[in-house]
Amino acid sequence: MKNSDPNWFLRARLKTRQLLLLIALDDERNIHRAANELNMTQPAASKQLKDLEDMLGVTLFDRLPRGMRPTIYGEAMIRHSRMALTSLSKAHEDIVALKSGLSGQVDVGVILSPGLSLVPAAIARVKEHSPMLRIGVEVESSNILLARLLRGDLDFLVARILDEEVSHNLHYEELSDEPICAVARVGHPLHEHKNMTLKDIVDHPWIMAPKGSILRSRVDLMFRKSGLTPPANVVDTTAILTITSLLQQTDFLYAMPTEVARYYSQARLMDLLPIELPCKMDGFGIITRREQLLSPGATILQQAIRDVAKTIY
Repeated sequence: MKNSDPNWFLRARLKTRQLLLLIALDDERNIHRAANELNMTQPAASKQLKDLEDMLGVTLFDRLPRGMRPTIYGEAMIRHSRMALTSLSKAHEDIVALKSGLSGQVDVGVILSPGLSLVPAAIARVKEHSPMLRIGVEVESSNILLARLLRGDLDFLVARILDEEVSHNLHYEELSDEPICAVARVGHPLHEHKNMTLKDIVDHPWIMAPKGSILRSRVDLMFRKSGLTPPANVVDTTAILTITSLLQQTDFLYAMPTEVARYYSQARLMDLLPIELPCKMDGFGIITRREQLLSPGATILQQAIRDVAKTIY
């Protein structure tokens, strides 16, 4: 098999059954249990695996005394097998939806800030013209969403690329950066402070993102660049319910993306302090897998996100 042959699987007559077997072996780590899962005999499963290994010229699984373990080659084939089967499953879902008079399914992953304003506004715009398009939204951190995108579980993301090692498999279209602001409870004495500086707020109690997070690193660096030691009286959490409750009950301060803060400020759960922080997060944008063929629904939603981003940012 040539390394540069993009259609090797056609000439090798790769079977869907072999892809299912790879996934079953990865899940079960035992040839007998994997064969049972697929309703086939163990000798038939062993032959299919050997045929695939002979075809590829590599060992996909190490045979151990008490089971099997995928090699690095096996892990690569398992990952792509899952993606291929997920794509085929979605194709069937689209066909069923179209036959039922619907417009298909699109699943998007989004980080918190654009998940509060940008994506909901885009969905509302799409639904005006395509009311039967089914849209699934998952809000999570960028790294978790990227893993789901690479597995084929999501059509595209509105998120950040944090790991350069995976960026070559992805296409990134930046939409905006993300400024940070300081917030406190409604009626906090600092809201009346004039010409506020970092020195005025550094010694107050703070709620912070956990150490090691990007937001915590940016906020700590902001204070250090101003010649100040970062706050010491700190509660570490990212749980928004805990954060809003603490802010309402105490005089704690919190640094968060400005767009998210404005959303909660409109609900009178907190207020932005009168200070412009010299701090922002990396930009976020639309992320897709390279050479990915988007469904019509995903293409429509992507364009709506671009259009709404121009009005917001």
